[in-house]
Amino acid sequence: MLAVSLVAISFPCQEKQMRDHNKLRAFELADEVALLTYKFTANFPREEQFGLTSQMRRAAVSVPSNIVEGCGRQTEAEFLRFLDIAYGSLRELEYQTSLGVRLGFGADHPDYQSKLNKTSKVLAALIRSIRKS
Repeated sequence: MLAVSLVAISFPCQEKQMRDHNKLRAFELADEVALLTYKFTANFPREEQFGLTSQMRRAAVSVPSNIVEGCGRQTEAEFLRFLDIAYGSLRELEYQTSLGVRLGFGADHPDYQSKLNKTSKVLAALIRSIRKS
């Protein structure tokens, strides 16, 4: 019988750096935006169910989802890539919200707009701070 010894080899630059998304203000805000988006689109016309309503909800869920996925990645570069994707989805949602209001599908919700703007600023600041480090 052949005995096999298992030895764990650690490569410092490749170790997984666990990040807790719950500790990120950007995640908290993005999660609130996702909930508010569902409320904002609740009374959109039925014919928009598979159009703008669906697009807005997917974009809204994409923001916190990508932050969470990025937190689970091994490297800072991967984390940053997912934050960039989250930011892109947030910008998409900002436009779609504006479009929905201009089309008369949803009443103008200043709290919702304010939350979108704040989330955008916080997420952009997080991205900038990681890029500088």
